[in-house]
Order: sequence, then structure tokens, then C-alpha cells
Amino acid sequence: MILVTGGAGFIGGNFVLDWFSRGDEPVVNLDKLTYAGNLQTLESLKHNPAHVFVQGDIGDSAQVNRLLAEYQPRAVVNFAAESHVDRSIHGPEDFIQTNVLGTFRLLESVRRYWNGLTDDKKATFRFLHVSTDEVYGTLSPTDPAFTEQNAYVPNSPYSASKAASDHLVRAWHHTYGLPVLTTNCSNNYGPYHFPEKLIPLVIVNALAGKPLPVYGDGMQVRDWLYVKDHCSAIRRVLEAGRVGDTYNVGGWNEMANIDIVRTICALLDEQRPRADGKPYAEQITYVTDRPGHDRRYAIDARKLERELGWKPAETFDTGIRKTVEWYLVNTGWVRNVQSGAYREWMSKQYEAAAEQ
Repeated sequence: MILVTGGAGFIGGNFVLDWFSRGDEPVVNLDKLTYAGNLQTLESLKHNPAHVFVQGDIGDSAQVNRLLAEYQPRAVVNFAAESHVDRSIHGPEDFIQTNVLGTFRLLESVRRYWNGLTDDKKATFRFLHVSTDEVYGTLSPTDPAFTEQNAYVPNSPYSASKAASDHLVRAWHHTYGLPVLTTNCSNNYGPYHFPEKLIPLVIVNALAGKPLPVYGDGMQVRDWLYVKDHCSAIRRVLEAGRVGDTYNVGGWNEMANIDIVRTICALLDEQRPRADGKPYAEQITYVTDRPGHDRRYAIDARKLERELGWKPAETFDTGIRKTVEWYLVNTGWVRNVQSGAYREWMSKQYEAAAEQ
């Protein structure tokens, strides 16, 4: 049995689905079901007795303590986080509450549980914390990619809150001996991605005939990681990672945002042409850049390959094609996650920026 937190979100939900596609070890899935948590992602597990879903908050120590005592997991995989930079700029307090205070409370609950285990179970227990490359700050076009040795230089409320959570995880290992692992991933994309992030937003807006918002000049560079590759990396680190270590997870796919948008437009031109025959690229709209927008991220994932034998299976070309095809088929999932609160957010964020 493992405990997964944030397992109804984008990466966590994909991880849980992938976990059951490869075995039958039970999962207790704790998720707060905020705007980005979606049980429809887990619909295929609805009648699977090995998947126990619990709505709750990692910051609720009493609830977490009960789950640990009842289910006795051999590992905790922590995906639970507020994760959207734009939202963190408009409302940073939620990010501090979940990513900092929530992680602290979760660590304390897990530490108490771990201390009560028998010696053999203590030795094999793991707490795996899923984090981001944004904690490392920004790179110039000529800088080498981030390694696990880079200093933390977070530049947004979101990345600062994740940096704080990483430091807490490290401290709980060095101070209390808790057997932790940390992964820092690059930008994920793929199925079940909430349509406020770049790739799903472009797909959904393009099909709806809406503008495709691109910040600034669109030349911000990111390394893109197909979410199922990320899931396989987490499984590998959980299985064989060195306790106390950090592993960077990347896709070896550095691309500028504007090139991502144009690639998606070209795939939609091929697979779902506009009724008027015009290219989707006509819908691209440049909007005012967000404050403190990091120029470039890039992950050096050679440690993970060298020590644990992991490397991504998908190139960006294969992964983005699979992603576009998934959104074309699963329009119902997209429609159901676009609640009134989501529409209000998108209006506030992008339409206001376009007017500036």
C-alpha cells in the first residue's frame, strides 16, 4: 500500500492511473479537490477496490494521522501543491498554506508514523516529494542546464513556496532521519492537464475559435516532459533512489513558448482543420508579459539516467501528437472541468492582459 497526496490533479492523477496499469498494489489517494483536482480523471478506477480515494487536505494532521494508522503505507508520494505561477501572483497566500505549511504538517505526520514502525519497515519506508525546476530560478540562453547542485533562486511566489517545501523535506531527513527522496521536474504536458496551462489552453482555445494568448514575445524557453515519462521516473526513484538525494527529471526538449504554440496549431490544422480553411496560427495573440517571468528553464537529467537508468521514452514530437489527439477525443472531460470559477479566472488573467 502507498499513500499518494494530490492524486486527482494532473501529474498525480496520471501517476495513479499509470501505477494501476503496471500492477495491483493498493493506493490511498488523498486530494483536497480544489479547482484543478478532478475525480473524472480517475473514473476508470471507480470500481477498483485497490484504489481508495479520500477527499482531504495534507494540512489536516488529524486526518493524515488516521489514514497512516489505518492503511500503514510503505511509502508516501507527495504531489499535493498549488502549482500555477499566475495564480500565485494574484493570490500567494494559498500557495504558502498548501506548499509550505501543508508540507510541514504532512512531514510531521509522516515522521510520527515512521518512528512507530518496526525496524525492518522503517528501513524500507520512503517519503517522495515531487517538486519543480522553477526553484532554481532562470537561465540565460547560454547557461548550462540546471543540475541537482544548482543553488535555489526562486522568482515567483509559487517557486518560492516550492523551494521552501524542498528545504523542509531536506531538513526532516538531516535532522530526524526521515527517509526522503525529492524530484525536481521540468514542464509537464499530456492527458488530463487542466486548461489554464499553456499546452491545453492553446488546444482548447484554438478549437473554440478563441485567441491563443502568448506572453510577451513568446521566446521564454522551457524543457518539456511528457507526463507519463515523469510517472515512470517517479516510480524508478521510489524503487531505487538514494535516500536523502534529489533527482532532476527532464525531457531533453527545450523549446520557446511561441514554437510550442505554432506546433500545436500545425497539428490541429492537420487533424481538425478550421471550417473556414484558415490556419489556427491566425488566432495567436500576444499579451502583456507577467511580472517576473523567468526567461529560460532547462533540466540536466543525466544523474537520473546514470544512477538509475532512466530516460524519457517520448520525444516532444511524439508526446505532443499524443496530447493533441487525446484532447480531440476527450472533449467531454475538458467541458466538465471548465467551471464558472475557471472561466472567471481566464477572463481576469488573459483578457485584461490583452487590453494593456
